[in-house]
Amino acid sequence: MDYRLRLATAADEPILRDLIARSIRELGAADYTPAQIDAALLGAFGVDTQLIRDQTYFVIETGSGEIVGCGGWSRRKTLFGSDTREVRDDSWLDPATEAARIRAFFIDARHARRGLGRMLLDRCESEAARAGFTEFALMATLPGKRLYEACGYVGDQSLDHPLPGGLHITFVPMTKRRFGLNSGSVKE
Repeated sequence: MDYRLRLATAADEPILRDLIARSIRELGAADYTPAQIDAALLGAFGVDTQLIRDQTYFVIETGSGEIVGCGGWSRRKTLFGSDTREVRDDSWLDPATEAARIRAFFIDARHARRGLGRMLLDRCESEAARAGFTEFALMATLPGKRLYEACGYVGDQSLDHPLPGGLHITFVPMTKRRFGLNSGSVKE
């Protein structure tokens, strides 16, 4: 199948909300309970429109125009979460001393394991490197952790993030350091 990666737009937001919910419900079912997923969709997971406005959030479309993947990166300090997450810091990161944020990767389960997550990650890392970043940080879901490990990210100790209703969800903070820029490409 042919896939095309493009910048996300404000018009994509309703489709992205649906994609994110479907993706985590289907691909996260082995790692999280339905109650955890529902509670996480109230803020920990979801669309962060700041990424769209910053033009650092992407979608992947099929040849017919169906959006089947999304993900991005950020120059801002917020590490994860949607617009509705209470704890946000939209101040700018210093690429000389801080890590770019890899943010909000979700793939339609019908299109999983076809290299779409890696396609998004390559684009995000390349753009962040062009902006001067040599390190990347993210907050991985348990199903996402497998992709990031395969792409060279190193995990820290998992943590339990509090959710509404007294629930919690397990995430894994991860980082990757890249060295050497050559004509816009990044080498390890």
